[in-house]
Amino acid sequence: CIVVIHGTDTMAQTAQVVGKAHLDKTIVFTGAMIPYSVAGSDALFNLGFALAAAQSLPHNTYVAMNGRVFPWDRVRKNKTDGVFEFVG
Repeated sequence: CIVVIHGTDTMAQTAQVVGKAHLDKTIVFTGAMIPYSVAGSDALFNLGFALAAAQSLPHNTYVAMNGRVFPWDRVRKNKTDGVFEFVG
């Protein structure tokens, strides 16, 4: 399994590119909505959650943010609300 720390603005798009490659691995993208250097950052929680998710999910590409896991083809960043959400 692979965990990728990625900026949130283009994370869903990068996950799509990797997901379309249909690699025989579990790949989980994660990041932080609040930077690590700012008090109250979600960075460490998201990293720990992504590491746990990567070990338990079947082979595919995912985005793991704020305690939720999204398949690569069903996720987008809602920039207005500052959250990741399911598509479709």
